[in-house]
Amino acid sequence: MGRSLEMATMAEPQKMTLNGYVGFDSITRQIEKKLLKRGFQFNVIVVGQTGLGKSTLINTIFAAHLIDSKGRTSAEEPFRQTTEIQTVSHLIEENGIRLRLNIVDTPGYGDQVNNENCLKPIDIVVLKKLSEVVNVVPVIAKSDSLTMEERVAFKRRIKSELAFHNIKLYPYDSDELDEHERALNDSIKQMIPFAIVGSEKNVVIDGKSVRGRRNRWGVINVENEQHCEFVHLRDFLTRTHLQDLIETTAQIHYEAFRSKQNGIFANLVQVDKFFLKK
Repeated sequence: MGRSLEMATMAEPQKMTLNGYVGFDSITRQIEKKLLKRGFQFNVIVVGQTGLGKSTLINTIFAAHLIDSKGRTSAEEPFRQTTEIQTVSHLIEENGIRLRLNIVDTPGYGDQVNNENCLKPIDIVVLKKLSEVVNVVPVIAKSDSLTMEERVAFKRRIKSELAFHNIKLYPYDSDELDEHERALNDSIKQMIPFAIVGSEKNVVIDGKSVRGRRNRWGVINVENEQHCEFVHLRDFLTRTHLQDLIETTAQIHYEAFRSKQNGIFANLVQVDKFFLKK
């Protein structure tokens, strides 16, 4: 009897035609209403050397001053290094969609990065540890300091080292992706690490005010794809993969972390039992 029930449970479901309207097709509207009421939460952790523009990048992506920069305001001013983990939370809204944004700025790790020799051993260790608990998306900060040839060569070296050390980067492969999603992810993987420039200031180019930076060689338009890859990074994080980033954090990284913690707890229990028996 039990075996028959098991076989019936494992049978392939048959597609049936309904004889009347039931109403479960409204579940998507129910989900949307509940989500809109509750809002969404997105956690961002930024890792990098002090003064590279982490705060400016976050502010540029979300088009608001969300986190104060610790970089220098003039060439004579000394660097103000991040010495402790700092977290800021903001509730932002766009067209009725509320997003609770938690931003974590980390100390220490990024100060080990050597831009000339690419990644040091400590950077590899940190990236591997981070990839176990968060979605890792590498970027090249202040890419306007590189020529196009230098940028291409630098990206190639970073890609090579990340692949050699088997650093797992987001987005991930999945059997659930359709053809369009696979093509989109492939194009993103080809672009990683994103060569970006951030700026909260507006500059005038051909009579139009745009977000950018002015230097001795000209003007960098942050949203010009000819100048940097900021637009691709922003669209990737907010317009095409935001929900997947949130789900991946909850369903993969958090569950892996919880399982690991449960394993540690189980081991501690076993140790306690051992000592109790002794």
